[in-house]
Amino acid sequence: MGWKAIHRWLGLTVGTLATVLGITGAILAIDPVQQAWEAPAAPRDLPVATLVERVMRTVPDAQEIRRLPSGAIVVFSFAGDQPQASYMDPADGRVLGAWHASALPRWVKNLHRSLLLGDAGRWGAAGVALTMGLLCVSALVLLLRRMGGWRRLAARVRGSLAQRIHVVAGRVVLAVLCLTSLTALTMSASTLGLVALDPRIEPEVLSVATGKPDLPGAQFAPLQSLAVQDLRKLTFPGSTDPEDTWKVATAQGQGWIDRYSGQMLAWQDATLAQRVYDLAVVLHTGEAAWPWAVVLGLAGASVLLFWLSGVVIWWQARRQAPRITGNSPLAQADALIFVASEGGSTWGFAQTLQDALIQGGHRVHTSALENFQTTAAARQVFVLAATYGEGQAPAHANNALERIAKLNASAVPVTVLGFGDRQFPAFCAYAKALDQTLRAQGWPELLPLECIHQQSGQQFARWGVALAQALGEPLVLEHVPRVPPTATLTLMARQDYCSATGQATAILRFAWPAQGPGEPLRGRGLARFAAGDLVGIVPPGSAVPRYYSLASGWEDGFLEICVRQMPGGLCSTHLLGLQKGGSVAAFIRPNPGFALSRTRRPVLLIGAGTGVAPLAGFIRRNDRHSPMHLYFGGRDPARDFYFGPDIQRWLGEGRLATLQTAFSRVPDGGGYVQDALRRDAERVRGLVAQGAIVRVCGSRAMAQGVAETLDEVLAPLQSSVSTLKAKERYAEDVF
Repeated sequence: MGWKAIHRWLGLTVGTLATVLGITGAILAIDPVQQAWEAPAAPRDLPVATLVERVMRTVPDAQEIRRLPSGAIVVFSFAGDQPQASYMDPADGRVLGAWHASALPRWVKNLHRSLLLGDAGRWGAAGVALTMGLLCVSALVLLLRRMGGWRRLAARVRGSLAQRIHVVAGRVVLAVLCLTSLTALTMSASTLGLVALDPRIEPEVLSVATGKPDLPGAQFAPLQSLAVQDLRKLTFPGSTDPEDTWKVATAQGQGWIDRYSGQMLAWQDATLAQRVYDLAVVLHTGEAAWPWAVVLGLAGASVLLFWLSGVVIWWQARRQAPRITGNSPLAQADALIFVASEGGSTWGFAQTLQDALIQGGHRVHTSALENFQTTAAARQVFVLAATYGEGQAPAHANNALERIAKLNASAVPVTVLGFGDRQFPAFCAYAKALDQTLRAQGWPELLPLECIHQQSGQQFARWGVALAQALGEPLVLEHVPRVPPTATLTLMARQDYCSATGQATAILRFAWPAQGPGEPLRGRGLARFAAGDLVGIVPPGSAVPRYYSLASGWEDGFLEICVRQMPGGLCSTHLLGLQKGGSVAAFIRPNPGFALSRTRRPVLLIGAGTGVAPLAGFIRRNDRHSPMHLYFGGRDPARDFYFGPDIQRWLGEGRLATLQTAFSRVPDGGGYVQDALRRDAERVRGLVAQGAIVRVCGSRAMAQGVAETLDEVLAPLQSSVSTLKAKERYAEDVF
């Protein structure tokens, strides 16, 4: 069982009890804070002898002086037969008021310490503390894996809202929660009798009567050399027992003092177990350090946040998890299929391959690539790997390649099938890297690497023919791509343009599904989204979606995209042919790598042509008026200045700070967007020096030109695009 499974199942099974202990711990953390504010603390260098003198002057019948963890002094005495406890001002011995034990309900403490179940509950609470420790360890391992190591631990977190909450909160309080679980186990070891704090017997010492009256405690040499800050408790000798002694307890140990001579009769140093226990109490409860108690309280309350976000993450993963039917147990399967998929479509091809192999009499097991391994029963291994972004692995398989590189090769052939899009230079780069690593390690292959373009069912079928020949058995791969559940969007408005190249272009605005007259716009049946995310449109007669960057967010109440006619493009033809009231089937795909979180830092937006769409969405939602600077490139301002009226309005509203345009097909148009950046080099450097975030959207050639230009512009700052990318301040959305 991997760390992820350990973390998930411990959180789901014991998470409720851990949440109870966390919430009650947060409530109990109020006590040290309350104590710290109720009475003044004793000066750190005040001798205990001086304190005794002041107490005896004000409370002659005092029985005990106790220094609370907060530093406040409490004196215990009797008024007749009634016990009293009073706060004492150590500066002058004045009685400040009555002291009462914590006002927090006792059942809260019992719930936290024993789950209201007595000794059995104490064992249960200790078990929960142990579980919390394991959760913390597994969380740290998963956190480092997700963020890419210690150096990137503070990098921006990507993923769903629940994932971001879970990870960010973990980075903040994980160390505190780990410490509280460790200290809870330390305290439980003593409470449950597993560790004896002080197995020694107290010495039998008596005050030696000399016929003289008691020496005043203020004159005791041991108390004159003892600072109040080290005192825990000082017990006065009983008035009816002439052989009784003074007893002093400190963090270093305890001693017995002769009441007549003031000499120390015996001393016992605190045991190591006692010292460890005392430190654990402070670290676990915040006693003696109320600011730490505040931290503990917040950390305890965060357990509820972890549990809720963890349940949401588990539920989302459960809903989105691929459903592979007919999976044989790993140990019994003779054919293994491992999948790396960013959007989930590759799992559909894996299911088709599995079904075909099962029809041929094979026992097949399909799993995610991070679980790559071979077994004694395995005869064939297939890796179906999609490439994400600039040649990276899909998120779930982020560390799979490193893991595979460390495995010893076996005689089982491993065949790699890549999935990608040829319009990207890094076409199937991850699959190629996998294949190269496997061959370098000595793994044999049944078929050479094949790369599938745009989820082509025909190309997959042809690969199936080659596979059948290699296996020497009949095999037919007829794949119908899976598409996520879609919602029907209705076109409510459009703005048409005729670009300088003659290609039709339009900004299309869609209403939510099932919208009634007078009903507010809402996204029923559609996932929440933000500007910069992608909408997948499934054109009629096709099972392959086309993705468009969103120029609007969920809060805008509509879905907006900018579409240009592509030669032979089935989806763009369908979209541009829509009239008001027409509809499309669509679904949302998050694009967290390009998303723009709320920020007060400058934002540099660079786009050309229809690539301005997501940038327009960022500006539209800039309600906080963060300094956004747009560099827009086109051919002709009369033909392809997309979102032009909106951009001018946003300038007036302060949502956009500055606008620089460059149009390449008109006289004095300013050339390309790269030229505008060079002309503004000084200002661009200033914005980057202030911590600007950069977003670039447009064609791949344009994005490459922008990156080269920015490298030139930023050279005097000893910075570059790669430096900004490493700091997650630079992201591209290219097509």
